[in-house]
Amino acid sequence: MFYHAGDTGLFGGMSLIGELYSPEVSMLPIGGYYTMDPLQAALAVKMLKSRIVVPMHWGTFPVLKGTPEDLEKEIRRQGIEVQVLKLKPGETIEI
Repeated sequence: MFYHAGDTGLFGGMSLIGELYSPEVSMLPIGGYYTMDPLQAALAVKMLKSRIVVPMHWGTFPVLKGTPEDLEKEIRRQGIEVQVLKLKPGETIEI
């Protein structure tokens, strides 16, 4: 199962989504201005119980300062077991 957060921020209902559905892959924004930042996205990963996270909505405007590397650093700091897929625009993968 996939979870696509769109342009949302962190919210408590992510725990319920994680409890009910445990999405294997979560696509989370990490830009940090209009959306979650890397700290909040790491907490979302923990709440969603995903094993793979795809960072999105970052680096397209100067105010979107969060990076996939920042997310990885925060995930390690929190001791979360998850794979971070750093995709390039237009890149495809099979899971």
